[in-house]
Amino acid sequence: MECVFGLVGNGFTIVVADTSAVHSILVHKSNEDKIMKLDSHKFIAASGEPGDRVQFTEYIQKNVALYQFRNGIPLTTAAAANFMRGELATALRKNPYSVNVLLAGYDKETGPSLYYIDYIATLHKVDKGAFGYGAYFSLSMMDRHYHSGMSVDEAIDLVDKCIVEIKSRLVVAPPNFVIKIVDKDGAREYAWRESVKDAHAPPS
Repeated sequence: MECVFGLVGNGFTIVVADTSAVHSILVHKSNEDKIMKLDSHKFIAASGEPGDRVQFTEYIQKNVALYQFRNGIPLTTAAAANFMRGELATALRKNPYSVNVLLAGYDKETGPSLYYIDYIATLHKVDKGAFGYGAYFSLSMMDRHYHSGMSVDEAIDLVDKCIVEIKSRLVVAPPNFVIKIVDKDGAREYAWRESVKDAHAPPS
């Protein structure tokens, strides 16, 4: 029941993910951050099998850092997307990753961008995208309300509309979402939308 979606606005890209760690009928935690910071101006939001998701995103993160360390310059967002696509395509015929990715980034020359990469190594540059069961509702909301050149306030309002729709329409809806934004000032967390907080065991 994962929900990951994102959109490109005027000078920024926003990505949103649910924060539920679920196995079968059990919810293990409701504060799992599924959006990893690749570098100062890139986020990777992933959905899929938890083991594959964590292993693949960490592998990509370390290799992007290694490239920057060796060459003295960071990968562009397009180059990082193509690197990820290549790794998924290579793994596809060996030991495939069950992971879908939205890559959000900001480059000085080209501005904000969002890349859609699925588990069979399909790569597309998009203005809006989504994965998981929540995509049925978030994509329809974005089709209706999204327009190019959205301001941050307009984009956040649309994100909140998508979250409300997911919570009201999805039979087993995740209660919490994390919102992150990347623009010329860098990649950072923007807000959480929490309905449930994880209970902590009382001190013994």
